[in-house]
Amino acid sequence: MDKPFRRILLIKMRFHGDMLLTTPVISSLKKNYPDAKIDVLLYQDTIPILSENPEINALYGIKNKKAKASEKIANFFHLIKVLRANKYDLIVNLTDQWMIAILVRLLNARVKISQDYHHRQSAFWRNSFTHLVPLQGGNVVESNLSVLTPLGLESLVKQTTMSYPPASWKRMRRELDHAGVGQNYVVIQPTARQIFKCWDNAKFSAVIDALHARGYEVVLTSGPDKDDLACVNEIAQGCQTLPVTALAGKVTFPELGALIDHAQLFIGVDSAPAHIAAAVNTPLISLFGATDHIFWRPWSNNMIQFWAGDYREMPTRDQRDRNEMYLSVIPAADVIAAVDKLLPSSTTGTSL
Repeated sequence: MDKPFRRILLIKMRFHGDMLLTTPVISSLKKNYPDAKIDVLLYQDTIPILSENPEINALYGIKNKKAKASEKIANFFHLIKVLRANKYDLIVNLTDQWMIAILVRLLNARVKISQDYHHRQSAFWRNSFTHLVPLQGGNVVESNLSVLTPLGLESLVKQTTMSYPPASWKRMRRELDHAGVGQNYVVIQPTARQIFKCWDNAKFSAVIDALHARGYEVVLTSGPDKDDLACVNEIAQGCQTLPVTALAGKVTFPELGALIDHAQLFIGVDSAPAHIAAAVNTPLISLFGATDHIFWRPWSNNMIQFWAGDYREMPTRDQRDRNEMYLSVIPAADVIAAVDKLLPSSTTGTSL
């Protein structure tokens, strides 16, 4: 399309990691339309992970499922008023929630592009957009970028982005100094939203012991949920030498980005922090269970990935038991061997 766009709205309503995986689309739009203002419509609670991205003009939060119906309705109509006033000329939709069709119809953009979802084939949905693009690509990053096909862009940015201000790293460095941690540290986030994405606490403890034996400090992170904190505490108590747990549940997403960016290695499961590690190009070890480990893998070439399906057969998505810890089949010894591939065998914990 020859005419440049001046005001662009990207729509994506999913979890924190999913938001980070949209950043190549944002970067590609900014590269090809450098004068455009790019806004993002997303769930309110996922705003922090994109809050420092300099390529984004504004973030508009929509209330998620946990909000009361009256709050969601009021929020929706408020957003309609604000978004209409912005006078977008391009809308790029990467979400399949049905209400998006209503929202898009109320915005007078001349070009409205969406991924073509197999379960959204009603005339109302299809006629809400000027272009519907079949999902393409073996990874979610490639799939997201494919939505831009109708624009005929000359070049695409394929790197994910995690931005943070200098103040975030200053606080993290101060906290690390307080904990006696130098520059040779490894970040481990063992927690995930659901048990079927988790690994055994005892195996994390074994990996931490191996890292300590190799001269690395270990910083455990997690969300603020009491179950997450209990998981971190149990892992720490199972170690011969205690890892640092003081930051668990106490860092913002920009601070977590800074912490992982300066780490020697990140180890985690199928959750947002692994995608943060990929975005800041920190070496990472990623553990996947009964999920699509190819489509959802962190977008990194600096990674060793373990998939439980290499050790036993994994169920299909509709047969998956969300209360089963599928990652249990992955041996701690294999993860420790991966550590030795990605890190020097020993080091000294000198301070910055």
